[in-house]
Order: sequence, then structure tokens, then C-alpha cells
Amino acid sequence: MTQLHPVIKKAVIPAAGLGTRFLPATKATPKEMLPVVDKPAIQYVVEEAVAAGLDDVLMITGRNKRPLEDHFDRNYELESALIAKGDDDRLKKVQESSDLATMHYVRQGDPRGLGHAVLCAAPHVGDEPFAVLLGDDLIDPRDPLLQQMVELQQRTGGTVIALMEVDPKSIHLYGCAAVENTDEDGIVRITGLVEKPDADEAPSNYAIIGRYVLSPTIFDILRETEPGRGGEIQLTDALQKLAADESIGGPVHGVVFRGRRYDTGDRGDYLRAIVRLACEREDLGPEFRTWLHSYVTEEM
Repeated sequence: MTQLHPVIKKAVIPAAGLGTRFLPATKATPKEMLPVVDKPAIQYVVEEAVAAGLDDVLMITGRNKRPLEDHFDRNYELESALIAKGDDDRLKKVQESSDLATMHYVRQGDPRGLGHAVLCAAPHVGDEPFAVLLGDDLIDPRDPLLQQMVELQQRTGGTVIALMEVDPKSIHLYGCAAVENTDEDGIVRITGLVEKPDADEAPSNYAIIGRYVLSPTIFDILRETEPGRGGEIQLTDALQKLAADESIGGPVHGVVFRGRRYDTGDRGDYLRAIVRLACEREDLGPEFRTWLHSYVTEEM
């Protein structure tokens, strides 16, 4: 790979949402801290960023999000107790989260949408490209989507957005991209974007999923973007301006993801994600699959 653009080291993770779909569980616990098997969902996202070489992580938080900071900080009392018990396995697991990356935090304040959350990262990111990872989408580490996106951005500049083909009947749940094919399999040129269009107005069935590699030009555009759908500053609206005029911040490409993705933003999909990941674990899978098969057989 010929590298033409600055090395990307910073990742931004918006985590200021209220998690109302998971009430009452999220009344006092951030939705990002809900466990997926035995790790909070947010840890999978940070691990993905680090695996792609992004070891400087800024989390955009809000009220009642202090547990996020605590999770990625050292817990000396717990570590001392585990050391005294000689419980090295659990000690290692506890220390993993605090050693993952250099973590930073900033509060969003007013909940004014994803675009505004990304704009809150401007002082930390500065004038360099960066990645944005949304916590509701967990990408299986065996399918390194973000790494592919980073490599593409370093070759082409501009912005790279993760896309996924969905049933056209479901496109109204997503941001949607109008695309042109390139000579690279799985890479498209994005010519337009629209947030949650009606099925009969959608330009394609390519849905935006929660991974972006952005040019710092996005900050200037977000500062001028008026509130859109839902009265919020939509990141999709700002990206549409980039897609419509390449001279602003370079090309906008899409990586079409066909790997394993776990949606934890919906209660049903959250439960399915836990089952899938538990089934694939070497330490849990064999016994759990046996029980699950027996349970499903009995219920049919």
C-alpha cells in the first residue's frame, strides 16, 4: 500500500445517548456498559479501534456516564484483592480495559445529534483525519472493517464510510447512500446521502453503519449545518455536502461490509448478539450450544 496521507491515530466514540430503548436497565447504567457476554459493549468498540492502530480514543459523553470513565481507569482496590487471592486470570481481565488505549473524555452537553457530538471532538482531533465508531454496532474482530477503511483513506484521502446492503424495506431505519462502482471489489464512490429515507425514495439499499473515517474538513461543515431530521444536527447532512462537492474535502468512498456485525441498539438484536458471541467462545460455546439446542428443541 502506498501511503499518501497522514497516519490516523485518533478515534472518536460518541457515547452521550440516553439509551431509552433499554429502560429501566439504563436508568442508572449507561447503555454502553450493558454486558455482551462478559464485557461491556463499549469495550468491544475500543478494542476494535486499537486493533486498527488507533490508540488515542476520545469518548463523547454526557450526564450519568461516569461508569465509562471508571471502566477504562485503574481500580487499585479490586486489583489488590485479586492479587491477594492469586487470581491472575481475573486480574488480567480487569487490567486489560485500563491498558487498552490512551483515553480522553469530553461532555456533549446539549443532546443535539450525532453531528454535534462529532463536532465536540474538534479541539482534540485538530487538523488531521480521524475515525468515528458508534457503539451500537459491534464488528466481529475476524472481519477487520475499520482497518480496511483506514488503509483506503490513507490511499485516497477524503472520507470513507462503512456501508451494508439491507432489505429495501428496512432502509428507512438507516442513512442511505447513492453510489457508483469503482474498479475495486467492495469499494464504491458515494455521490449522495440521505438520512432515513422512505423506501420508495431511497437511492439504493446501501445503508450507513456506524463506522466512519473522516477528513477534518467535516468540522467546518458541521459548524454551518442546520438542524435536520428530528431537530438534530445530522452527520449525514454534513457528509452529503462532502459527497456533492469533492473540492471541499476530497472524495467520499464507501466500503461495503459483508462480514459479521452485531447490532446492540435494539433489544432483540442485543440478545441475539450475546447468543452468537457466547456460542463462538471456546470457553463457553460447547456447553452453551448443547444447552441452547436442548432448550430450543423442548420449546418447539
